Amino acid sequence: MSIAGCSRKNNTFLNRNWHAVTAEYNTLYNGNLALELGKEELNQNYLDNYWDILPVERMQVSEEVMLPGDARNPNFEIAEQKAVKAIQRHSMLIEGSEKNPQIDEAYLLLGKARYFDQRFIPALEAFNYILHKYPLSNTINHARIWREKANIRLEFEELAIRNLKKILEQENLEDQDRADAAAMLAEAYINLTQLDSAVTPLQTAAEFTRDKAEQGRYLYITGQLYNRLGMKDSANMAFDEVIDLKRRSPRIYLINAYIAKTQNLSRSAQDQEAILELLTDMEQDRENRPFLDKIYFQLAEFHYQADSVNLAIDYYNKSLRTPTEDAYLQSLDYQTLGNIHFDAANYQVAGAYYDSTLTRLPPNSREFRLIKKKRDNLVDVISYEEIARKSDSILYLSDLSEEGRIEYFTDYTERLKAEAKKEGVAENQAPAQSRSQEFFENNRTGVPGVPNPGNAFYFYNTAAVAYGKQEFFRTWGERDLTDNWRTASGVSNQDQDNEMPIAEAAFEADPLYDPQTYISQIPNDPQILDSLVVERNFAYYQLGLIYREKFKEDELAAEKLELLLAGNPEERLVLPAKYHLYKIYSEGGFTAKAQALKIDIMEQHPDSRYAMILKDPEALLQDENSPEALYGDLYTMFEDQEYQEVILQSEELSVRFTGDQMAPKLELLKAMAIGRLEGFEAYKEALNFVALNYPQSEEGKKAQQLFNDALPGMADKNFQQDSIARSFKLVFPFEKNGVEEIADFRREIEEALEELNYSGQEVSIDVYNPHQDFVVVHGFSSPGTAKGFAELLSVNEKYQIDKNSFYISTPNYRIVQIHKNVDSYIESITNPPK
Repeated sequence: MSIAGCSRKNNTFLNRNWHAVTAEYNTLYNGNLALELGKEELNQNYLDNYWDILPVERMQVSEEVMLPGDARNPNFEIAEQKAVKAIQRHSMLIEGSEKNPQIDEAYLLLGKARYFDQRFIPALEAFNYILHKYPLSNTINHARIWREKANIRLEFEELAIRNLKKILEQENLEDQDRADAAAMLAEAYINLTQLDSAVTPLQTAAEFTRDKAEQGRYLYITGQLYNRLGMKDSANMAFDEVIDLKRRSPRIYLINAYIAKTQNLSRSAQDQEAILELLTDMEQDRENRPFLDKIYFQLAEFHYQADSVNLAIDYYNKSLRTPTEDAYLQSLDYQTLGNIHFDAANYQVAGAYYDSTLTRLPPNSREFRLIKKKRDNLVDVISYEEIARKSDSILYLSDLSEEGRIEYFTDYTERLKAEAKKEGVAENQAPAQSRSQEFFENNRTGVPGVPNPGNAFYFYNTAAVAYGKQEFFRTWGERDLTDNWRTASGVSNQDQDNEMPIAEAAFEADPLYDPQTYISQIPNDPQILDSLVVERNFAYYQLGLIYREKFKEDELAAEKLELLLAGNPEERLVLPAKYHLYKIYSEGGFTAKAQALKIDIMEQHPDSRYAMILKDPEALLQDENSPEALYGDLYTMFEDQEYQEVILQSEELSVRFTGDQMAPKLELLKAMAIGRLEGFEAYKEALNFVALNYPQSEEGKKAQQLFNDALPGMADKNFQQDSIARSFKLVFPFEKNGVEEIADFRREIEEALEELNYSGQEVSIDVYNPHQDFVVVHGFSSPGTAKGFAELLSVNEKYQIDKNSFYISTPNYRIVQIHKNVDSYIESITNPPK
């Protein structure tokens, strides 16, 4: 009777109330519980980015595409199922009218569950259903606001703004609904970057919301908006309102409000003192421990701006050592430390910090691209500085007398012994041979020869082990291997003083502590030493140019160029180094030094291009012998297939313009000419030379790209079958020395084509190799037509051209020109494989 009495089709008092109560306190109650659990989980997993304007609603929209039936959060799936269940089992739609007052709540729950599951179009359908079917519902405004939230997520901001304004015009709107509508109106304006229009709705939302967490968030975003609009006083007032909420709002808003406010205060001495006192108090407050990463960073920024660089470095490092989930904060720590070392010209250290910065930034972000570019500019500096450091160190040691070397390495090995004794058991020691080798090869700064931790098993150092045992015996005596050995009374009476000679003997036996281990590796061969001098001097020259042109560090550039000139450089580096020094000293106001260099260049190198520039700087613009003009002439020769001349002149000009930005251009042009003239293997070698010697120039990168991408596609020497080709050529080989003969033959072929009514054919003269050129007739559709034309030339009484020739398909002609294997091709068509 009770089941029959609760039918969804009978509009009775009992039925209506039974379905309403059951839906509200059973199905919808559990659905709303699941929804709140899902929202709580979203909040816990969501990380706000306080470096940008916060979104009004804390929800991360994922780009992940979900399959049908899948849900991002099982709680929202449960909430949706409960809403659907309430509708299916308790809806009383009779004669087009819903009699159960809880069904609109079920549709609202359905829309919210879909919304938080990021299925915004289905959510919009649920909210629209309420608006169309339940216009008199007491949750109608709630549904209208949620519909506009879905519209904003679907990027229909203009539509949402119009509808939200209509909602806010209602006088009887509940406070929380007014707060929600105003907040979403502000979100729409922020999305459209109309920040000034977003301020008033956010203030309204903060005023009417009953949720203190929301109020703190809205006020903080208001402060951010004022900051972005340049209204710092108004921003500070908003941040003060956040601070006044104290513990009623999440502490993260309080901390960031304090930090934002300190950033807005003036740089007067009084304000600076107040800022430092505030930040120090925040640092010492135990409640702020979860936020020390941000506080340390702000203290570091304060000291950095106050020129207390050492204190700033300490606090940046403290911020890095503090556990944090804010990757962008870590990137700022690393970046600023990199900038500090960059400004101090410690480019190797700066490069390491920039590397760490890049690991904390999204690869597609603008910041990543800027830091990557700056880091790439350091590659050459780091490489050449390391070359110069190593070469200088080895040359210094090679110049020492035998006594000096022994004294140097005795002092060094004594320091190693002291380290081992201090540590007891050395950490991560490497084998002696490896350690001694590292003296000359390690890339670390600091004490030479100290190994990189983690290279090898630490018990390789027997001397350190022996010393550790000795220290144990000295402290504890001889102990049996038993439990509670510290409290055991039995101590061996063995004379402990005999242990010291054992450790010392171990030190003596270990080649790591023998000066001769290192002395024996110092090179004495004059050729090796000369190559080190050449390598070091070229590194100094490159560093001088890089510091001047890339980093505008004229002082460092001058230092490197002066070291170069003092180091017996090659003649090719002397003149450009003097000229660059002259420019540096002229621009820096060092008139006497600049004048001395000018006189030196004009007297010692009177016929050089640099002397001509110093005599008449304006003439440089019209100089036919400028690198640019000469390169232009060479490129024209390249287009005219004068490859041999391009190669010869490029070699001369590359030496002449060493250090000039035109040098890699000349080398790449030479590589292209070599490829056209000598073929694949020579081209490969030439490209590799350019890529290795000019790795940071555009030409070096182009050469590396060609080496990696183009060469593999050109490597195949196998000829294609004629049956798959669509275009063929007729080739007449000529020796290189018959230039006029070749030109006359080409004209004769062109006349023959015209008189014999051939259409679509063209004739060219193609360079094949240093000894042979081809006259090529292009545009035949088959081998037969090509051979037929050759036969016509030989039998025609007017022409009677009986010149050796062969037909070839267009793909095979490309292979012949790339690999210079025409003999192999002729053999393949003369004696085809069976």
